Amino acid sequence: MDVSNLFNVKGKIVLVTGGAKGIGRMISEGFVTNGATVYISSRDARSCDQACTELNSLGRGKAIAIPADFYKEADVKKLAEEFGKRESKLHVLVSNSGSNWGAPYDEYPESAWTRVLTLNLQRVFTVTQLMTKYLEAAASAEDPSRVINIGSVDGIRVPELETFAYSSSKAGVHHLTKVLANHLGRKNITSNALACGPFESKMMAATLSQFRDAIESGIPLGRIGSPQDVAGATLFLASRAGAYVNGAVLTLDGGTVVSSKL
Repeated sequence: MDVSNLFNVKGKIVLVTGGAKGIGRMISEGFVTNGATVYISSRDARSCDQACTELNSLGRGKAIAIPADFYKEADVKKLAEEFGKRESKLHVLVSNSGSNWGAPYDEYPESAWTRVLTLNLQRVFTVTQLMTKYLEAAASAEDPSRVINIGSVDGIRVPELETFAYSSSKAGVHHLTKVLANHLGRKNITSNALACGPFESKMMAATLSQFRDAIESGIPLGRIGSPQDVAGATLFLASRAGAYVNGAVLTLDGGTVVSSKL
C-alpha cells in the first residue's frame, strides 16, 4: 500500500485526445514523466510532433503522435486503426479534445451547436466506442482499464459567459461518463470525469488575459489550476489508487462551484 505502488502508471499505454496543448498537454506530461507510453492525437499535426519531441526529451516514458481531426468520423476511425497497428491494448483513454463558441443569445447560431456538440460530446462516445476492444484487452478485475473524460465546471454551474453549446456539451459529458460507467464497468473498464475549472490553455487564454484577477478572486483557493493539479487528479484515476472509482465527476476547480456570491 505504499505510494509508489498506489500511484504507479509505469508501462501503461495511454491515449490522450487533444494531448498536445493546454490541459491535454499537462495530462500527457504527467503520464510520460511517470513512465507511461502516451499516444497524443489532435488535428494539429505540427503541435502533436512538437509535444512528442518535448516529452520524449524527458527520458522517462514515451510519447507518440497520431494526428486526427476529431470533427471527422473517418479520421477517428483511422486513429483507431493506426493505434491497432502499433498496440494490442490500451490501459487509459483520456478524452480531452474540445471547442467553445461564445455569442450573444439573440445571435447564437445553429452552426455553433453542431460544431461544439460534435467535438465535445459525440466524439467522446465515438472514440470510446472504437477504443473499447483495446481497453478490454488491458482490463482486469484488480486493475481495470480507465476512461477519463475532461468535463467542465460550466457543465455543473450556470456560466456568466454566453457559451450555451459549451456548457450544455460538458453537462452531457458528465452524464455520458456515468452511463458509460454502468455499461463498461461490467467489462472491467471504469469511466470518470474531471469537471475542470480555469487552467492555462488556448481556450482560456483570451478570457484570462482580460479577467484573470476577477476569476481568481472568485476561487476560494485564490488561483487558477496548475499542470500538477490536473496531472495529479488524472494519475489518481488512472492508477491503483483510483481503481474502485467508477461513475464519478471529480470537480477540479479550487472550490469555484461551491463559492458563495451572497
